[in-house]
Amino acid sequence: MVAGYAAKQLVESGMRPGDLAILSADSSVPYERPPLSKGFLAGRDSEDGIRISPEGFYREHGIELRLGCEIAGVDPGRKRLALAGGGEFGFDQLVIATGARARTLDIPGAGLGGVHYLRSLDNSKAIRAAAAKAKRAVVIGSGFIGMEVAAVLAQQGIETTMVLRDERIWKAFFTPEMSAFFEGYYAARGVEFARRSTVRELRGEGAVSAAVLGDGRAISCDLVVAGIGARPVTELLDGSGLEVADGVIVNEYLEASRPGIFAAGDVANYPDLLFGKRRRVEHWDNAVSQGQHCARALMGERAPFRHVPYFFSDVFDLSYEFWGDPAEAEETVHRGDLSTNSFSVWWLRQGRLVAAFTMNRPDEERENAPKWIESRERAAVADALKG
Repeated sequence: MVAGYAAKQLVESGMRPGDLAILSADSSVPYERPPLSKGFLAGRDSEDGIRISPEGFYREHGIELRLGCEIAGVDPGRKRLALAGGGEFGFDQLVIATGARARTLDIPGAGLGGVHYLRSLDNSKAIRAAAAKAKRAVVIGSGFIGMEVAAVLAQQGIETTMVLRDERIWKAFFTPEMSAFFEGYYAARGVEFARRSTVRELRGEGAVSAAVLGDGRAISCDLVVAGIGARPVTELLDGSGLEVADGVIVNEYLEASRPGIFAAGDVANYPDLLFGKRRRVEHWDNAVSQGQHCARALMGERAPFRHVPYFFSDVFDLSYEFWGDPAEAEETVHRGDLSTNSFSVWWLRQGRLVAAFTMNRPDEERENAPKWIESRERAAVADALKG
């Protein structure tokens, strides 16, 4: 995604044909990732429909696009990439946008057929094909991937069980009231929950037929999707001299520790100037914004990356948005009716808004949320939330 949006920005900024090459280990031209767990997984979106730009865009603008091209190493001093298939590729400036790969299960039976993870288009295709024949599914994890996949599977008439470590859904992010709403919404649509649980073993002859929980209970299933997090892809940087720690360490300009090299998207560990902390973000908006920022930097613009973290999600017939970081919030305000699908949640610290969630709320709330987080206003937020 970083490459796709950077390419569009570079073309708009007047890049000359022949100035850009995209080397990707993926098998498809750059595509949007959010539909992989939503519209594409459900069969509503086509492969062409989720591409960031049509395949012909790259030819028309003289952009070299190498697919299925894995990089074995980076030599910043010589400005060379070592290709896994042999040979080298030279660069003047480099954007590292290798993303992240799904964490995998380390339990007996993890290699059985019918066990899936979701990061790439090919992963989504595989899950979609398996779902067409599945009757019972287990989704491990209750973050946004787990929630979105479980919603799609349940809508296809598949008996779906979500296995979560905590006592409630997405505890790391949702307030108890939010968890209660979504659990009720999912349960009403046939999704079951195994709370305070882990999967200790998967059983089957060649293909999965049951997931065994930590307490010994077995859940029959012919499809398992594990959404248990992701790790940044940085192995190709071993020995490069670039600073790596939970991703590629970059400064406020998204520059890595060697001149002429940037990092963006899931792999970039950057200083958040609004919250005064380092973070690595695995969401669509971050990849888009950092890809565009790097493109402008390659064209000579020098400006710090200053951005309110944002993501959105679609589950069943619900759509919601989220801005900011609630990690250090001291107060939480709920607005609207949490027994309906129209409410918002506002997290504050020292009277300042640090995060906001909105679902089916007035446009004014959606518009104000990122503005208030960025401006760090106190009075406007306090007055508005009293209403």
